[in-house]
Amino acid sequence: MKIAVASDHGGYNYKKIVLNYLKENKYDFIDFGSDSLTSCDYPDFALKAAKAIVTGECDLGILICGTGIGMSISANKVKGIRAGVCSDVFSAKMARAHNNANILALGERVIGAGLMLEILDAFLKTKFEKGIYLAVLVLYNIGGAFFWKKMRRRCL
Repeated sequence: MKIAVASDHGGYNYKKIVLNYLKENKYDFIDFGSDSLTSCDYPDFALKAAKAIVTGECDLGILICGTGIGMSISANKVKGIRAGVCSDVFSAKMARAHNNANILALGERVIGAGLMLEILDAFLKTKFEKGIYLAVLVLYNIGGAFFWKKMRRRCL
């Protein structure tokens, strides 16, 4: 599994911690920046990481900014990306298990470093459960209440 990692200046310190965690746990990764605490525009970095996922260069992504919100909004502009901001372990697990999120967005100014690592670990180790949740993913991509009712009957 290869992980795309990116931050802006507001998430740079946590990005260094994430990269260390990934090295220690033998994950392959690509660092898409930022490379300093100098003020920068988060969409530039979020889009680089998101594009690496949809092209197949990376499997999952970790984006970090001050709150995680800006990075997730930017990443979710890319078709095929399902980025979720998570500030607790349960949400990280459900983002993967039920929504097949492919990007975890974190806020350096919102959570402590220890909790951030627990969230990261839960996100990376949780698998998508498929079943009824697969139909929900199709709904995300196609849309429409009629289609959802038809798919739901097939999955139950």
